Amino acid sequence: MWLQGRRKARRAQDGGPAVAFFHPYSNAGGGGERVLWCCLRALMRRYPDVSFVVYTGDQGVTGEQILEGARRRFNITLPRPITFIFLHHCTLVEATSYPHFTLLGQSAGSMFLGWEALTAFVPDLYVDSMGYAFTLPIFRYLGGCKVASYVHYPTVSTDMLSVVRERNPSFNNADFISKNPVLSAVKVVYYCCFALLYGLAGSCSDVIMVNSTWTLGHILALWRSPSRTSIVYPPCDVRAFLDVPLDDEDEDEMEEGWEQLGSEEEAGGDRKCHTIVSVGQFRPEKDHCLQIRAFRKLLDRKGEGPRGRESLRLVLIGGCRNQEDEERVLMLRGLCQELAVDDRVTFKLNVPFEELKRELVDATIGLHTMWNEHFGIGLTHTHTHTHTLTYTLKPIILYS
Repeated sequence: MWLQGRRKARRAQDGGPAVAFFHPYSNAGGGGERVLWCCLRALMRRYPDVSFVVYTGDQGVTGEQILEGARRRFNITLPRPITFIFLHHCTLVEATSYPHFTLLGQSAGSMFLGWEALTAFVPDLYVDSMGYAFTLPIFRYLGGCKVASYVHYPTVSTDMLSVVRERNPSFNNADFISKNPVLSAVKVVYYCCFALLYGLAGSCSDVIMVNSTWTLGHILALWRSPSRTSIVYPPCDVRAFLDVPLDDEDEDEMEEGWEQLGSEEEAGGDRKCHTIVSVGQFRPEKDHCLQIRAFRKLLDRKGEGPRGRESLRLVLIGGCRNQEDEERVLMLRGLCQELAVDDRVTFKLNVPFEELKRELVDATIGLHTMWNEHFGIGLTHTHTHTHTLTYTLKPIILYS
């Protein structure tokens, strides 16, 4: 009751309602952050009397620096000031903190982090914009807040269950588990129990938004709240890319296959270097290792010389949310050295929007390898200026 009293006192003092977004990695450069800043910009323009708050776990940065990062990376500027609540226990939701039973550990940790957020500021409307569903009952029942959620990717899904049932090794299904029928059976039971708890937590949401038909199907199956669930597609700023026209030569290149890359000459006899670009946060499910290994096979086919490996370049563009992602990039760099492709692979981390735009405009091919991609803002951007090779379950864009 004292938390609800604090909310009423704060509203009486401010003279209006407050909306708070729970986004521990608000200074990251992924699609989830683009959704956050676009949402805030739209809401600020529509509701001038509402104040907005972001709970963030980013350390070593100020609110002004976070907003400047959003401007640089996404070309998004908020029309008025916003309040940041800096949380101090973000390690509670880090995967590295839980070597075993990671999903359960992170979910329990998110409840403690949510409690820290709630005691720091009690909003009228709470929005989970990063998929921490277990914070929803904290704000609804302890804080007396209205709660909403925007789901990019379900924490657990039937696809994850099928990977374990079929004993397929994956980034979230270690080899020693997939090779052991007893451990696989235990993990299936664990996932089923967790899915039940996840559904109960998610069903606390007054308003549920999902980013795609793929996510919708899983959330309807798990949260069982169809009347409160809607698809809100992520914002994709393709106009900035469409402003740059394709040359006739570039259009011809889009008709080429892998084998033809590097075989043509520019004026003066110089060989043209083709760029294969990948856009996506450096998370395990993006499967950058597969991209690097596939690129190595392509270079092996092309051979040495100006018409071979020297005519091809792989550029991996993405954001790093935390130390775990930075360590993953170091591992990927090591893989490049192991496969002897480090001279042809470039890593670009947390790049400004203009640099991202320039790389996509100059690229010949876009590459994406996430299995069960839930939407893919970077993939949508890549479609505007490259011939895109993807491994996705369902179509993302329908052209009319």
